[in-house]
Amino acid sequence: MTFEFREYPDREMLAMDLANQIAGELRAALSHDKRVALAVPGGTSPGPVFDTLCAADLNWSGVDVLLTDERWVPETSERSNTRLLRDRLLVNRARAAGYLPLYSDAGPAEACLDNLAEAIRPVLPLAVVLLGMGADKHTASLFPGADRLDEALDDDAPILLPMRAPGAAEPRITLTAPVLAGAMRKHVLIFGAEKRAALEGARGMSPKEAPINAVLDDAVVHWAE
Repeated sequence: MTFEFREYPDREMLAMDLANQIAGELRAALSHDKRVALAVPGGTSPGPVFDTLCAADLNWSGVDVLLTDERWVPETSERSNTRLLRDRLLVNRARAAGYLPLYSDAGPAEACLDNLAEAIRPVLPLAVVLLGMGADKHTASLFPGADRLDEALDDDAPILLPMRAPGAAEPRITLTAPVLAGAMRKHVLIFGAEKRAALEGARGMSPKEAPINAVLDDAVVHWAE
């Protein structure tokens, strides 16, 4: 498994550089495909990246944006990752992008999964994926000890799976490892000494122990203190 590690002097420079790189990769993808997909994480870390990326000069009307994972809560909830995207990414020039949801109010996650996945299928493989990583070495909602982690890591995994994990307050829905790993361009964003140590500690571990290892091959890891 090989990946590139880029260290930045501060978080602001990281956010600007990463946003510009993702914009360039989307432009390149749009030069030979009419529609391309960008998958991004929730949480607070990617917010500054979104603030720059949303103003990028590219054909956003040809881009479909989706989350790598989502809590199974309505968009009105403060726990919703979709709220972050609508506030900080799907604005400015990026307002023209399409959005592929990972939540439906039609019922429980298991009942809505197929319809959500079928909307994603036509835009695969993902042109660009941006991922985060927790100190426990999880990425998206692929958590160590999660109830359906083995299924999500399998080469024949479906596009989406519901996921419940110790310490996760709500049920989650997540893109599975093959979908994330199959993206044309992969970026991992981490901040701080604890997560850098977690990344280094993941070396040699199985994806079941360190799910980040399922997606790291050929990725670029972006880190600042």
